[in-house]
Amino acid sequence: MANPKVVPEEFLHFIWEYKLFFRENLHTIKGEPLEVLNSGRRNTNSGPDFFNAKININGTIWAGNVEIHKKASDWDKHNHSVDKAYGNVILHVVEQADKQILRENKTEIATIELAWPEQYTKNYQKLLEANSWIACQEEFHTVDPVMLRLGFNRLMIERLEDKTGEIMLRLKQNKENWNETFYQMLARMFGFKVNAAPFELLARTVPEKLLAKHKNNLFQLEAMLFGSSGLLHEELFGDEYFMQLRNEFGFLSKKYKLGIIEGHLWKFMRMRPVNFPTIRISQLAKLSYRSQNLFAKIIECTKLDDLRKLFEVKASEYWDSHYRFNKPAPACYSKELGEDSINTLIINVIIPFLFVYGEKQNQHHLKNRALNFLEDLPPENNSIIRNWNALGVHARSAFETQALLQLKNKHCEKRKCLSCSIGNKLVKHIQNIKPVC
Repeated sequence: MANPKVVPEEFLHFIWEYKLFFRENLHTIKGEPLEVLNSGRRNTNSGPDFFNAKININGTIWAGNVEIHKKASDWDKHNHSVDKAYGNVILHVVEQADKQILRENKTEIATIELAWPEQYTKNYQKLLEANSWIACQEEFHTVDPVMLRLGFNRLMIERLEDKTGEIMLRLKQNKENWNETFYQMLARMFGFKVNAAPFELLARTVPEKLLAKHKNNLFQLEAMLFGSSGLLHEELFGDEYFMQLRNEFGFLSKKYKLGIIEGHLWKFMRMRPVNFPTIRISQLAKLSYRSQNLFAKIIECTKLDDLRKLFEVKASEYWDSHYRFNKPAPACYSKELGEDSINTLIINVIIPFLFVYGEKQNQHHLKNRALNFLEDLPPENNSIIRNWNALGVHARSAFETQALLQLKNKHCEKRKCLSCSIGNKLVKHIQNIKPVC
């Protein structure tokens, strides 16, 4: 049997779920013969670890739930004896039976000590201790690529659930205001990774309902956004456009009691000038000016090309010859929101919102549309995807790159190899000993 200090409880769940333990002459700790007819269904929520198991104990068939612990005494540490959710536990599976456990009504719970081939533990430890980009990198070439792709649907839904969870939280904070919530998350994504936080602050400082009041005046939209960004207060004087914006903001800020975030929060260093926050703020203002009722229009879009067109905006004319205020730049050009940037917005904001809205409004065709958009979008190009390419995994769409990002960030990085089809297979790999399944 494995050393109790080596493997986590999650590993015991894995051994039990796939029946990888020694099953011949299985007995309870009281010596009663035991046969596992059905190990049950894994429970990922609160309550017993496995539902609907079927166990033969000394000739009597028991149906119910199974709880798994490293030590039997963990039952008491977790206060299961006073939790009615554990009243239907028919079997306590442990690595070390250091005591007999009783139910709330003082009846004993059948307990077994789990034992399995040591090779499974060694396989798992090898993955946990690997220093490569992903734990299974050394053996990755042995895996059938089809196995990986079969898991893409599950990974993609998992990623969408992570993103939609954040949307649901913000929606609650905004008292179910879809337009305001969408605007806040869209603004955050306009900052991409580097300026996401100050863009979110800006969206909260200048709410969508205020921009809507001035939707027909681009100059006033820019004045409010640039003024509240703090970027108009870094210098006392500037060129004509700079001073006009600041004067207009002075009027609007008094009228609406607008706040100003700290200008130093914006990052310009080590960025391509076209991605400077000044350019992005102007593009956001243009989007607000050009696309009234933007969220409603997105809901109506059935074609990806129509969706893209909603975001084909360019910064105002001033930025044709500038990247920052008061600093003319030679050989400049119009600052349009590029195709890659639009695709990023669609992947990370539009599609999750469509998915949540479809769920909340019971319009499942919107959820299907969101997934179809992902299938139609080209694969993303970032460091994680390039590393997968180097391992021979070539994504065919944004659907697949999103699945690969989820696999790397939420499974590989956290060494959750047991929940991955590849890690699962590698841990199970054993020679000479064939567990009964």
